[in-house]
Amino acid sequence: MSDHKLAVLIDADNTSPKQTREMFEELASYGQLTVKRAYGDWTQQQLNGWKGELHQHAISPMQQFANTSGKNSTDSALIIDAMDLLYAGNVDGFVIVSSDADFTRLATRLREAGKTVYGVGQRKTPKPFQDACDKFTFLEVLRDADAPPVAASTPQRAGTDDAGEAAPVSKRNLQSLLTKALNKTASDDDDWSALGSLGSHLNRTDPSFDPRTHGFAKLSDLVKGQPFLETRTVKAASGQGQLWVRLKGKTPARKAAKAQQD
Repeated sequence: MSDHKLAVLIDADNTSPKQTREMFEELASYGQLTVKRAYGDWTQQQLNGWKGELHQHAISPMQQFANTSGKNSTDSALIIDAMDLLYAGNVDGFVIVSSDADFTRLATRLREAGKTVYGVGQRKTPKPFQDACDKFTFLEVLRDADAPPVAASTPQRAGTDDAGEAAPVSKRNLQSLLTKALNKTASDDDDWSALGSLGSHLNRTDPSFDPRTHGFAKLSDLVKGQPFLETRTVKAASGQGQLWVRLKGKTPARKAAKAQQD
């Protein structure tokens, strides 16, 4: 586990408490969760489902009354607290739990200050907020492992599913995404890419990329399950095996250059 200190700021008005346990299990691998706060008007019945989760996960409820109809004062309270925590300098990164695009600028500002920003929200979260984070995780993929994976079926309006939420990447788009990433990360000699380099590139180009979205627990399982890829394991000096990935049928650059010379 990383020793980075993280502040978890939850927009309770905009987030269901149903995946709270799975969410904190996921976040535990990101670092030490030193600040855990949930924002909302706790006098409202719609937040009753959160109250049990507050005690179970030691989350501090931050009361914010809806002073003006039609205005979300909860967002403002969360943003102010995030900036206070930033200037206090006691945390290394932030976790913003919301599906609201209003936090896009906050995520951008925190990253400009050198802080790591993790986003957690539903698939319907607008793309600008997803991309403003270093990594974005969909709450849907944190459901029980026995739940069937989401898969694309009939063609739909680009970027949405039947409920108006962001649609998962289709198999064709996944192949294109992996192919482009491999072309960028492959070594000059033999066109193999280290799994770690591939994963880092995928996360930089699409912070919401997650193998679990495609029904695989890990990136290594995902690449091994693609018919257009080949893998090999190379033992490092430490004795640990390192997985390498390459496009199947790809001609290594040095062999292609030699063939042209001949």
